Amino acid sequence: MVLVKEYRIINNCTVDEYRIAQLYAVAKMSMNETGSGEGVEVIANEPYDNEKGKGHRVPSWIAAFLPKGAFEMHEEAWNAYPHCLTVMTSPFIGSIFKVVTETMHVGDRGDTENALNLDAKVLGQRVIDDIDVTNDKEIGAYKESEDPKLYKSAKTGRGPLTAEDWRKTCDPCMTCYKLVTVEFSWWGFQTAMERYIQSMMRGMFALFHRQLFCDTDGWYGMTIEELRAMEDETAKKLIDKRNQELASKTEFN
Repeated sequence: MVLVKEYRIINNCTVDEYRIAQLYAVAKMSMNETGSGEGVEVIANEPYDNEKGKGHRVPSWIAAFLPKGAFEMHEEAWNAYPHCLTVMTSPFIGSIFKVVTETMHVGDRGDTENALNLDAKVLGQRVIDDIDVTNDKEIGAYKESEDPKLYKSAKTGRGPLTAEDWRKTCDPCMTCYKLVTVEFSWWGFQTAMERYIQSMMRGMFALFHRQLFCDTDGWYGMTIEELRAMEDETAKKLIDKRNQELASKTEFN
């Protein structure tokens, strides 16, 4: 049976602000991960109603169970914000593996029963999982600079998120509803691997949104045009950095 989970992540920002914040955080994460060989090479970044936006990457959570030399993942993304969809597959593993993430961004407090308009069958399979970005147990390695309980935005005055009921009282407020469907049709490994991948996705979502909040002063006030320029600059830097790493490895060999 395919494992289906709906993660609900409440954020101290508006739906419109989150669009900018997410793009900013992804660009920053892409640059930071490239040094370890896990950066994102953006082939196309286009609207949902146009051609697909595609990228190739090797996230550490997926590389953990792949054989050496199989480090190529394909990620197709459709972006029609506030609705987004990503599908991750592996040419090495083939049709037995797929991770689908469907996201809806809503201006609420995580209390919309069916934000993604799921049919009765999927609703019957769905497990709801609320993620509290202030809970340090949600992540692996703790960083003080990425702790929402300590961060206060100079530009907005938001934070620190110290109240036990902050998700009920913070203003502004929005929720990311992320439906993650994991398929790993390998007899003997399916249940364990699907659970493992879901746990890795959960940790990744928690860490990403902690960083997003603690970067508020970085993205707040940016326009979509400024974000696109930042993405282009990041893509160029990624290519340069990868070329340097490749040249270094070639010289070493």
